[in-house]
Amino acid sequence: MGPMSQLATKPIRKAVIAAAGFGTRFLPQTKAMPKEMLPIVDKPIIQYVVEELVDAGIEDIIIVTGYSKRSIEDHFDSPSQDLISNLELGGESKATLLHEVRSIADLANFVYVRQKGPYGNAAPLMSVEHLIGDEPFIFSWGDDFVRANPSRFKQLIAVYQQHRATVLTCVPAKSDQDYKRYGFVGGEQINPSLMLVKNIIEKPGSKEKAPSNYATVSSYLFTPELFSYLHQAKKRLTAGEEFIIQPCLQEMIEDGHKIYGCQVINAKYYDSGNKIEYLKTVANFALEHKGIGPAFAVYLKARLKEMK
Repeated sequence: MGPMSQLATKPIRKAVIAAAGFGTRFLPQTKAMPKEMLPIVDKPIIQYVVEELVDAGIEDIIIVTGYSKRSIEDHFDSPSQDLISNLELGGESKATLLHEVRSIADLANFVYVRQKGPYGNAAPLMSVEHLIGDEPFIFSWGDDFVRANPSRFKQLIAVYQQHRATVLTCVPAKSDQDYKRYGFVGGEQINPSLMLVKNIIEKPGSKEKAPSNYATVSSYLFTPELFSYLHQAKKRLTAGEEFIIQPCLQEMIEDGHKIYGCQVINAKYYDSGNKIEYLKTVANFALEHKGIGPAFAVYLKARLKEMK
């Protein structure tokens, strides 16, 4: 059985979430609390990512952490007996909350790995290679996500099941600023939402310099041959150089590996990596929240009226 036929038999059951950053844009709040644990109303950002992975069939979730990330482990652990006792004393009024906090630990099989090695978005992958082995897997971040129907992970997996190749999450650029924040891909358009990638440009700076309006954001579905390219790239690193994935993907393409860009349909990308985008995310979710949405909308309208 050749490598491709072996790959064809491998389901997507593992995911890696990168959560080792320092969150310096949110200091001093993130001095002792991970940015991935910042709340979106009543749920931390990273839980949205985990729930989406689980909904797409992921069983094993490897979270790559760093300094001051213990609260992530605590969040996905079983609740303390003190919390359980407190909620039980609340009777029926707290029964739903008790079920919710208990169910968090059962979402998936969680593994935690401390990140080692050079700075850059490829470093988390090198820390988990021994846990991935020869399986395809999803790689995502713990502080941003895409809301879509079907979910972005289901859409990535659907492309993988058809083409058995690496798939990148893409969203269309919406502003000139996007070309300074994200990587962009160009290539052969297979259909309106799928591209066979030929080149990848990280932060082209302007629309004119970008190969398309396909911005690569938030998550990837990788096939395991990526690791050999990461090892080669790591050997070539010079002092202070950032260890990033994108050049490795370009080398894979040049060696004949197919990589696809999946423009996620029915999607809204939430990048909570900076203050204004985080506040927009919280506001959007608060307005949609069944319990507080209408009251929050009334407050916002009144507050905006006061500011005029």
